[in-house]
Amino acid sequence: MSKKASPNGHSFFQNVERYFDKAAGLLNHDPGLLYQIKTCNSVYQMHFPVLVEDKKSGKKSVEVIEAYRVQHSQHKVPCKGGIRYSQDVNQDEVMALAALMTYKCAIVDVPFGGAKGGIKINKKQYSDDTIERITRRYTTELIKKNFIGPGIDVPAPDYGTGEREMSWIVDTYVAFHPGEIDAYGCVTGKPILNGGVRGRREATGRGVYFGTREACSITEDMKKYGLTNGIAGKRVAVQGLGNVGYYSAKFFQEAGATLVAVAEIDCAVLNPKGLDLEDIMKWKGENGTLLTYPKGKVVKNPGAALEVDCDILIPAALENQITEENAPRIKAKIIAEGANGPCTPGAEEILLKKNVLIIPDMFLNAGGVTVSYFEWLKNLSHVHFGRMNKRFQENTQKVFVQQLEKLTGKSVDARERSWLMEGADEEDLVNSGLEDTMITAYHQVRETWKKNPKIKDMRTAAFVVAINNVASAYTTLGIWP
Repeated sequence: MSKKASPNGHSFFQNVERYFDKAAGLLNHDPGLLYQIKTCNSVYQMHFPVLVEDKKSGKKSVEVIEAYRVQHSQHKVPCKGGIRYSQDVNQDEVMALAALMTYKCAIVDVPFGGAKGGIKINKKQYSDDTIERITRRYTTELIKKNFIGPGIDVPAPDYGTGEREMSWIVDTYVAFHPGEIDAYGCVTGKPILNGGVRGRREATGRGVYFGTREACSITEDMKKYGLTNGIAGKRVAVQGLGNVGYYSAKFFQEAGATLVAVAEIDCAVLNPKGLDLEDIMKWKGENGTLLTYPKGKVVKNPGAALEVDCDILIPAALENQITEENAPRIKAKIIAEGANGPCTPGAEEILLKKNVLIIPDMFLNAGGVTVSYFEWLKNLSHVHFGRMNKRFQENTQKVFVQQLEKLTGKSVDARERSWLMEGADEEDLVNSGLEDTMITAYHQVRETWKKNPKIKDMRTAAFVVAINNVASAYTTLGIWP
């Protein structure tokens, strides 16, 4: 098994296991049950030939592609987890991400086991046609081994993938399963017109915002870290401007936070007075890089964004970005983990000693799988959210406003009237469900943390919640007494 060692000498999966063992040591579950929860149930490594076309030269050749799908746990089915396209994909990484998916689903109470997939490619080297061939062949390999299906294993986007790739996956699956009425539930993160759900694209970033906002709403906790309540006025730094990083930054900025730093793969842009996110994204789209961005200090070391003076740091790129080496220089009071595994165990020990609040990835970036769950439900029910009750709500609320005006003798302001009379559409319901999920899960983790004096940090509390929930599922199945 290939392993990419982190700066502390441990692989990504070994880091996840270390966090697991730390929490499991505080519990009284059967050792066999704990081993079953921790280990990966199924690991599928595949190699397949694909006709590839060089993006620059157009030259065609046959290339053997390396890919993976890992099903970490089947305590609930289907399994659920994204597919990553990256040159750094390896079995250890996919196993770690699959394990985090199990714990993530357990924390936010969605009925999935954890899974993850990855294809070891650099997308920049291939034409769109080649990417499509690779995606469809990968899907075919999953179908062959029964590693995909609405009741078996449901992939989703991850680093390097998006709605386009999910469309190719569902189209391939449907071609192999004609007449299967729930076929569109085989994958989530699809375009709206292809069975997707409104709000899915923004979901992970929105979840990062909801979770962090809830943490910042508790006066007792904020005093401990020398901060005031709320998001408004807080200085935020974001590493990574992909889907998660962009939407996280967007929602924080809309809530009144000041964006003081952003980082991409080739540089960081810093401005203590604040950056305009949309202006940054426009510049990036037109120039392909932020190295020439004129409205901030550009540093060629992307890691500079991690060390900037700020209140909230959002690592939203890849794993192992905050290490024992740079942790002593981090000035943030809150680290909101938008990425999976951005902080190594050794770095976390340093940060906790510095009185930093770390809101762990396995809770905070669960917005994506939460809204993927809503999309899956939509695909199985074959009706979009709000269709059955939107007009009924509007008519009922219209009568309410009319009676209110009649009783008070005053007219409701036109803007408020419009808001009061508007029925909830699909996106409203999805965002409401996500907000409730993140708030409920945060307080469950926080309560576990505060009630047990042996638990010293929020990540351990999150693992305790996850382990207990998965153990409860196994107990219900009657496998363990």
